[in-house]
Amino acid sequence: MADDVPDGAHAPLASGHVLRIECAALVASVAPSAGGRIAQIAYEGVPQLIGPDDGHPGTIAWGCYPMVPWAGRVRNGRFSFDGQAHTLTPNLGAHAIHGVGFAMPWQVELHTADCIVLSLQLPRSARWPFGGIARQTIRATPRRLRLTLDVHAQDQAMPAEIGWHPWFRKPDRIDFRPAQVYPRDADGIATLPMSAPPPSPWDDCFTGADGAVLHRGAQRITLTSDCDHWVVFDEQAHATCVEPQSGPPDAFNLAPRILHPGEGINRWFEMLWS
Repeated sequence: MADDVPDGAHAPLASGHVLRIECAALVASVAPSAGGRIAQIAYEGVPQLIGPDDGHPGTIAWGCYPMVPWAGRVRNGRFSFDGQAHTLTPNLGAHAIHGVGFAMPWQVELHTADCIVLSLQLPRSARWPFGGIARQTIRATPRRLRLTLDVHAQDQAMPAEIGWHPWFRKPDRIDFRPAQVYPRDADGIATLPMSAPPPSPWDDCFTGADGAVLHRGAQRITLTSDCDHWVVFDEQAHATCVEPQSGPPDAFNLAPRILHPGEGINRWFEMLWS
């Protein structure tokens, strides 16, 4: 799907300068200028993600990036908040997808051997009119990578949802047992009411799952989070995305979460190798 805005989701995005964190056999390379994303994770020398040089250079298509201040699509970029209609700049066809943080440079607040902390001042523009501050921490332990993400409203209320979008190299198998799904309409966007999950392949948002397990070769990755929504996209041959989110795609229209001035939302996401 073509996109004609300069920071569109399909526009190429270079990793820029990367910062390394590691602990024992776990190494993560973080690209602050490329949406504050993890460019690559290696465990016991085996790369885990679709990286910037793996033939999929689009902003939307590589690494593991934070989705803030919304996750998934906002339908046609349009929603109402506090009695006022808003239209966000589209970056995927007619829609606004995955927030603004994954295409903006983040500031490095702390970088140690095993941890990095990044922050982002959200814009006040057509891309996002409310401002706000986001912060994320990426920390490595011997077999576990722990990610935390938060966003806080500043001097005005705003809607908000957050999450992560990892592009894992294709696993041999995924264990994932959700209870319900948001059915997708003709635009591929989540709708209500919820229903029983369909068989895979998926490009859907689910609830009722306690995480997922990816099996690839001799490695197993257990994914857990305090998010109560999971998007799984496994329709492509080269990758599978398992995305913990605090709410569903198009949440600003389906079930808006409101942050009043000074309020915030924070979530965590862990990857455990065995």
